[in-house]
Amino acid sequence: MTTRRNVVVIGGGYAGVMAANRLTRRADVDVVLVNPRAQFVERIRLHQLLSQTYSPSHDFAELLAERVHLLVDSVTRIHPDERRLELASGGELGYDYLVYAAGSTSAGAQVPGAAEHAQQVGSLEEAQRLEAALHLLSTDDPITVVGGGPTAIETAAELAERGHRVTLAAEALGATLHPRARRWLARRMRRLGVHLLVGPGSRVTAVTAQEVTLADGQPVRSALTVWAAGFGLPDLAARSGLSTDAMGRLRTDETLTSIDSPHIVAAGDAAAPSGLPLRMSCQAAVQLGPQAAETVLGQISGEPPRPIGVAFVALCLSLGRRAGLLQVTRRNDAALPVHVPGRGGALVKELICSGTLAQLRFEARHPGRLDGWMSDPGRTRRLAVSSGATQEMDPER
Repeated sequence: MTTRRNVVVIGGGYAGVMAANRLTRRADVDVVLVNPRAQFVERIRLHQLLSQTYSPSHDFAELLAERVHLLVDSVTRIHPDERRLELASGGELGYDYLVYAAGSTSAGAQVPGAAEHAQQVGSLEEAQRLEAALHLLSTDDPITVVGGGPTAIETAAELAERGHRVTLAAEALGATLHPRARRWLARRMRRLGVHLLVGPGSRVTAVTAQEVTLADGQPVRSALTVWAAGFGLPDLAARSGLSTDAMGRLRTDETLTSIDSPHIVAAGDAAAPSGLPLRMSCQAAVQLGPQAAETVLGQISGEPPRPIGVAFVALCLSLGRRAGLLQVTRRNDAALPVHVPGRGGALVKELICSGTLAQLRFEARHPGRLDGWMSDPGRTRRLAVSSGATQEMDPER
């Protein structure tokens, strides 16, 4: 008699959905996806909810293979020794293997007043609350967006194009972009009407209901403050006694297997393979999700799992509905002096967003058909450096 394996996937983001669908390659594997809502959320489009140009939520039935069972619930604790999960509903769920794809959250603001007075935009619920708050403002009311990364940039641009008075306050604008792309971005943001406050003195140190205070002491009037300065991690892994890095990502080896339990595999934003985690992004998640599933399937088959192979190609930004920016990168995510600005950048961004959703659907119907792992040849060298095996890393080529 064939022994059936029960695999539970925690998290229904890009990595979790890809992993769940890939696991259906084996007919003797039962897959349960645990997610707190019944809809998949395109986090890379949440800013469009603010301009009411796109609905970023989709029924999971559109994206999951028929054999994936969706359990709308949250995991509150993992018991790795017993292979058991505690659920927020009060129930429990056992597993033979667990894919930890818990994703990321909005970064908690550690400055006085931010928790009480600032809105966030890192989840569907946060974006919906922000949208509701916008309805209470006039276009003359000043808005401050805090942060200089993609979420802050896209949110500020979307709001400015909608006609709001927007200030973006950050220590750096688009820090991972090539200087050429960064200069174009600053010009475009100003053309949209975004007032840029950038530099060490522009770090926000306090938030009230009516203003933000900068590190240089300057007060900035703000009827609505949006905190979009990075992402944090759920504390589920640490709360469950599993080894995590300083941010809370689950520590794994290069096959994404937890260093604490061979029956737990991580994927996406919540994974820290070999202490060298990848950029939190949809681009990494759709690569890591299937590879986490392949690690589980390899363990079931008794085959040694493959080390991860992840490569970046670009970073995309939406700048309202009529412009965008595509920053071409090396496979190690370092910016190249090549970018596609303006309307062309917007078209490419839209193609990538639409293509990612299509990729999830394709994996649901044809698991493993698109299996072709890219790799970053420099990762092996960086691993050697991080482990102290070598003192000098060759330059990327």
